[in-house]
Amino acid sequence: KKKMNKKSKALYNAKAKIVKALAHPTRLYITEKLAEREHCVCEFVDSINVDFSTISKHLSILKEAGIVDDEKRGKQVFYRLKVPCIINFVKCIEDVIKSNADYHMALIK
Repeated sequence: KKKMNKKSKALYNAKAKIVKALAHPTRLYITEKLAEREHCVCEFVDSINVDFSTISKHLSILKEAGIVDDEKRGKQVFYRLKVPCIINFVKCIEDVIKSNADYHMALIK
């Protein structure tokens, strides 16, 4: 059996950091919206109905994890997905939810 070495442990830690960054409803929402197109912070403030600092904190967590990139244009900062394929992971989560629902529905039929 192959044991986890330092290199593979570091890789699992890096993967966990990305999954942890996504592990919040607001950050999942932001990620899905950024899969459609880039957005400025102000658009998220309006659509999520929380204050600017809360959105900025969520975006900084996503940026720190390497999920989003930002670009300052004048006084506004625009965000986009750094690696758009991350949305495939989010869609896969929905498949897990559906699979679990199908299983539970089969139990009560």
